[in-house]
Amino acid sequence: MFSQDHMQELVTYQGNGSGVVSIYLDTDSTRQSVEAIKLTARGLLKEVQPQNDKEAQTIERYLDLSYDWTKPGLALFCAKGGDFFRAYGSPVAFRNRIRLSSQPYIKPLTHLLDHYAHFGVIMVDRVGGKFYEYHLGELQANDSFNGEVVRRIKDGGGSSAVGRRGGGTSGPSGGRHEDEVAARNMRDCAAAANQFFATRPIRRLFLGGTSENVAQFRDMLPKQLQSCLVGSFPMDIDAGEPEVRQRALSLLQDVNAEREAKLVERMITLTAQGANAVTGLDDVLQAISDQRVETLIISDGYRAPGYRHDASGFLVANLARSPLAEAELVEVADIVETAVSQTVALGGHVEVISDSSDLEDVGRIGAILRY
Repeated sequence: MFSQDHMQELVTYQGNGSGVVSIYLDTDSTRQSVEAIKLTARGLLKEVQPQNDKEAQTIERYLDLSYDWTKPGLALFCAKGGDFFRAYGSPVAFRNRIRLSSQPYIKPLTHLLDHYAHFGVIMVDRVGGKFYEYHLGELQANDSFNGEVVRRIKDGGGSSAVGRRGGGTSGPSGGRHEDEVAARNMRDCAAAANQFFATRPIRRLFLGGTSENVAQFRDMLPKQLQSCLVGSFPMDIDAGEPEVRQRALSLLQDVNAEREAKLVERMITLTAQGANAVTGLDDVLQAISDQRVETLIISDGYRAPGYRHDASGFLVANLARSPLAEAELVEVADIVETAVSQTVALGGHVEVISDSSDLEDVGRIGAILRY
């Protein structure tokens, strides 16, 4: 599974004159045949041939002989005739694209890490709950809690079970008893959930169940878990884990779209106020060169040529803004990708955003600064 360590390796890798072929593929074989996907890949690889024919052959062999086609997305990196080769499956499909540059092209992977890293789901009802920890769409751990069976006390004495997952009422005393048992179960379930997630670095949390159960359970969660809550959905607690995972992944897309819109709005507002933010390629590259960028925000697919000074890490697109002579700089085909790599290497965060007209209007790139 792809991790921050893998990202760091890609960020620091230098081809040393040998170009790195980076290819991202939609490998969802439920929507298209494997042969059709391979044909798409071969078409993309023609863009880097014949100068990188060995790398293209290495990638084709991997698709023909090694890839298991269980993931809907795949990122491949190849250089030095195949001596450097990395393959990372993804729980979500990538847009088909290929890049040839001096470093691995990592923008889609930064998007993957930002959107799908470390999230959790709690399924809850009146008896107990199920807990799931996910990272990049894959189940990491799960557990469950079972409380006391909710029983109905009949008016006039006696009792009858109403099922592990149900509960009706039979008179005022019966209803009160059921509610008391259910509330106790939920409190114990919330404590068990807190224990399960205590050592797991989830960033976002979803609740599943009936609207009534979810609303009651939410208030019983510790404040730390409440701060991670981003949504809920109706689903029976006995639903299978794959169904739970797919529903959470779908909701993550909606949650992230809303978060991205707010982030772009904040950046534009800060820039207008003359605060810690800038927009436009020239100002962003200067901020990266000064190591001031906390969050780099770019439109998906944005590319631009530019220059880099290897010794200092200075980046520039407009030579008129450079204090260095052109002879001191190295020309790069995509200065935006270089900016992404340098931001990540310096501990900054990168947001790759699709379909934001507000971001397009300010030059397709901006940054929130540390100071």
